[in-house]
Amino acid sequence: MQTEKAKHHRFNFVVNILDGAMFGMALGFASFSTVIPLFISTLSDSAIFIGMVSAVHVLGWQLPQLFIAPWLANKERMKPLVMIFTLQERLPFLGLAVVAFLLPSIGDTWGIVLAFVMLTWQAIGGGLTANPWQLMIHKIIFPEVLTTFFGIQAAALNLFAAVGAVFSGLILDRIPYPHNFALTFLIAGFWLAVSYAFINATKEPKGEANGAEAQFSSLWNAIITITRTDTNFNAVLGVRILGTIGMMGTAFYSVYAVNQLGASKTEAGILTSVLMISSVLTNLLLGWLADHWGHKKVLEIGGVAMFLSALLAALAPSFAWFYPVMFFTGISNTAMWTIMMAFVLTFGEEHQKPLYVGMANTLITPFTFAAPIFGGWLANLFGYPVVFWVSAIVSILCLGVLHFFVRERRSHRTEQV
Repeated sequence: MQTEKAKHHRFNFVVNILDGAMFGMALGFASFSTVIPLFISTLSDSAIFIGMVSAVHVLGWQLPQLFIAPWLANKERMKPLVMIFTLQERLPFLGLAVVAFLLPSIGDTWGIVLAFVMLTWQAIGGGLTANPWQLMIHKIIFPEVLTTFFGIQAAALNLFAAVGAVFSGLILDRIPYPHNFALTFLIAGFWLAVSYAFINATKEPKGEANGAEAQFSSLWNAIITITRTDTNFNAVLGVRILGTIGMMGTAFYSVYAVNQLGASKTEAGILTSVLMISSVLTNLLLGWLADHWGHKKVLEIGGVAMFLSALLAALAPSFAWFYPVMFFTGISNTAMWTIMMAFVLTFGEEHQKPLYVGMANTLITPFTFAAPIFGGWLANLFGYPVVFWVSAIVSILCLGVLHFFVRERRSHRTEQV
């Protein structure tokens, strides 16, 4: 297996970077932080519905990961599952295009219902894909460059997303509603098809069936055993929970900038580009730093950026302040997503990794689902700045848990071997 892994390592590295780049282009046209919330805001004035975009996305993405872990533990190959599941996170964007196109006929009420049906389908598809995809990447990429790979892939994703976001902003401004949204979702679907072709080219070596599935016959007993014995992982779960609440304000940044501070839809697209460009630079830098310096220190950088992002958003007197807000958001997103994903893959023996990956995502689902809805409720009652202040306070708590309770899994030298 190791010989086959080495033989295809460079090829797999490249095609999976290209998969991420094309996936990013698609997300630039159908961003969950700008385009989709703006689309929902045209169907309803309620901030709760806007918050539900993020809530549904993370609920569907996180919830399935733990429950399919026992099934994954004894699979020789992950790619066949990835290819089936990832279709379910791509096809719904074409469904959103159809919903937007039909809005004049079906009306806003049916429009928002069908839009959330598509968003739910997409989220569950992403959740089913996430665990086997991470295990496949862990299997085909050498561990000493794994975080660097995640960083480069995320950088490519965000770079192309930045390009797509600029064009999506122009489309939204210059093409009449609702055909502007229909076109952006349709273009997103095209780039997702290109992305699918690249990931399908992955050459995954055959693994060994080890009968580990039997060890997970009682899933909850396995979870209880890990939570009782692995205090470091418990601290990581705490960071994940607090980080989710600390970043709940990000779901409202673009809507606040457009509706309260007077930014145009084109400027909102530029905001997304700033976020993506920040993510490009920080993914390249922080991914390399994590492999050479350690995951914990890089995660702490992300915690500081999370706090600064929410603080500046709360204090912002004008739209211009949201450029640094998005810059710091890019840093925190990189840390809490790219670096944390690689960090979690350092826990457990090989057959335990599906369970650790699943726990790191599924057990925090109630918080990731509730946080943006809670943020929308706060925004309706007290205004968006209150949401940003709450996010800033929780970010400080997250940074404290990370600094005092989380331990680095591997030393600097070990990671360079």
